[in-house]
Amino acid sequence: MKTCSACFRLFSHDSGFCPVDGQRLIPVAQASPPRHREDRRVGATLCGGRYQVWRIVADGGMGRVYQALDLQVGRSVALKILHPEVALDEVSVERFHREFQVSASLPHEHIVEVLAFERTEDHSFALVMEYLEGEELRTVLKRDKVLPPERLVRMLSQVALGLVEAHERKVVHRDLKPDNIFLVGTHDGDRVKILDFGSVRDNSEGAKKLTVVGTTIGSPFYMSPEQAQGLLALDHRADVWSVAAIVFECVTGRVPFQASTGPMILVSIMGSNPLPPSEAGKAYGVPASLDPVMEAAFMKSPEARLPSVGLLADRVGQAYGLAGSHRDWACMPQKELAAQIRAAMPAVLARHEQGSARAAVAGAGRPPVAAVAAPSPGAADAFAEDIVMGVPQRVPRWVVPAVASAAVLLCALVALLIAR
Repeated sequence: MKTCSACFRLFSHDSGFCPVDGQRLIPVAQASPPRHREDRRVGATLCGGRYQVWRIVADGGMGRVYQALDLQVGRSVALKILHPEVALDEVSVERFHREFQVSASLPHEHIVEVLAFERTEDHSFALVMEYLEGEELRTVLKRDKVLPPERLVRMLSQVALGLVEAHERKVVHRDLKPDNIFLVGTHDGDRVKILDFGSVRDNSEGAKKLTVVGTTIGSPFYMSPEQAQGLLALDHRADVWSVAAIVFECVTGRVPFQASTGPMILVSIMGSNPLPPSEAGKAYGVPASLDPVMEAAFMKSPEARLPSVGLLADRVGQAYGLAGSHRDWACMPQKELAAQIRAAMPAVLARHEQGSARAAVAGAGRPPVAAVAAPSPGAADAFAEDIVMGVPQRVPRWVVPAVASAAVLLCALVALLIAR
């Protein structure tokens, strides 16, 4: 392993220069980790002397993340260590331990690899994970506001692949959000890692439940209606909703449901519908072909919602004119996806406009009497032929007598009521 003498990042032995500071890297054997005035863990060795902490990576509500050197195997790892006050809460510690158990049981190239669960010398707990060099989707959106279609499709496809095994095992992530989608840059595009399985809902038989009935777990902006209500009947389709909310934000630059407080956000999720993405993201040229996809993903009832993240990824790719499925797009170079989308979008938009025009004509031109007319022999066949490509045809002969009979009956009824 090598390190940078300026930022103290750790790199593989075949690296030459730090991409952040431009400094020539030196072997860790020739350097010493720095000391931190406010954090005694930096520079120390933890968990029985196995992990040597070199720097602070990030802070969160639950704990702090460090980059460390695993002295036993000579690799860079991430240590996620609970804050002291969190380490005193039994439920938080149990969730932390379950994050290790679930992640370790779901080895997948698109799920962060969790290596160990350890106690630290300062009476806390640590998750030992693979160290990832890149950035969270949240950081990207703060900087760039939106993602280009090809980057979105590739990312979404990999998220779908990462979640499929968990969902097949009846494990619901329950906290999918841009903060928990990590993007590792490669020559072909992003390589996605799903983070933080600490809030999972395990619906498998005999699984231990850590959530009190009626409580909500997750981030309000990305919560499904059933999750917002803390319902027991919550399955993988809650994750479909959350991923759809992420997609919406990636193309429009805003979350689908907005309010000033957490409870008001949840009320909005349960009682209103988001703007179509083509309208909310008009400034970014979001195609109208994406609107019906988001509508299907944001159905309030799980039974009416798109049934899987894989199908959601397929529909999003198809909305941009791509052929194939998310399994193809997950490994397709981003430049190739961009070229295919550019070539296909004119035809996609033309088909969408034609379909919308036909639907509008059909809705406006359908004879209202046909829907309420009394059935008669052959009526069903006649009604089926009333609309051809959205254009109303000549009114069938049975309609006029039926309407006349209904009118006579209505007049007789009115006369009877007046007489009484």
